[in-house]
Amino acid sequence: MAFKSIGIAGKPHKEDVKQTALALTKWLRDRNIEAVLEDHLGNSLQARPLQREDLAKHADMIIVLGGDGTLLSMARAVGNERVPILGINMGGLGFLTDITLSEMYPLLEKIIKGNYTIRKRMLLKTTITRKNGTQRTFQALNDVVINKGALARIIDIKAAINGEYLTTYRSDGLIIATPVGSTGYSLSAGGPIICPGVKGIVITPICPHTLTNRPILIREEDTVALTLLSKEDEVIVTVDGQVGHPIGYEDTVHIAKSENAIAMIVPPGKSYYEILRTKLKWGER
Repeated sequence: MAFKSIGIAGKPHKEDVKQTALALTKWLRDRNIEAVLEDHLGNSLQARPLQREDLAKHADMIIVLGGDGTLLSMARAVGNERVPILGINMGGLGFLTDITLSEMYPLLEKIIKGNYTIRKRMLLKTTITRKNGTQRTFQALNDVVINKGALARIIDIKAAINGEYLTTYRSDGLIIATPVGSTGYSLSAGGPIICPGVKGIVITPICPHTLTNRPILIREEDTVALTLLSKEDEVIVTVDGQVGHPIGYEDTVHIAKSENAIAMIVPPGKSYYEILRTKLKWGER
């Protein structure tokens, strides 16, 4: 694929991100590739600025400068697999943005010459149906979390898989994660690490009252229905840790594999197991 234009998105209010975007814009122009920048970057660099949601309409690829949170936000904005995304780590841990700044330019040289692989990553379609019938729909690349507020007691969540009753969780909440999201909140709550190529969805209870309520891996084609049975005032559905929506008694959250997917550029020579070793510091004393 020949890249005629490349979008650049980045973490807002970060001077190092702006400086990197400036240098990257010049590098691309020197190679006759148009740089299309997210609005807060484009305005500061006197380049054509676009809203994050519009970058994919004007770019053949999108480079995300920041951490995993910035990439998650970009993935939801793109919403489909048409435009591949490359994450450059300028944030924290960085499981999704696993390319360092020192690796960026040598890697981009390979990419513009066609030496790269694209991997599709599943999105979760999440529909919140209120007791009064109103609905809100979101997409998640990492996870969907139902969590009690700071002052709420343990909450009861009735879970069904493909319409069949599974159990009623009594816990601080539930995490529904994709394989990509399995190294996030789900992992810290005791969930398994799932390799990105595995076709599944993991349900992880948060501090369950019943110790036999353990994480469960279901098929990616399964649908999950979660109904809140508690009358607590503060229960929130959070999508990718960034978008929150309150729910109430007998509201239901339906979660299923989305029709859309996200295309991620995988650099040559980068192993998922190498990333796990590095990020989780396995083998270190």
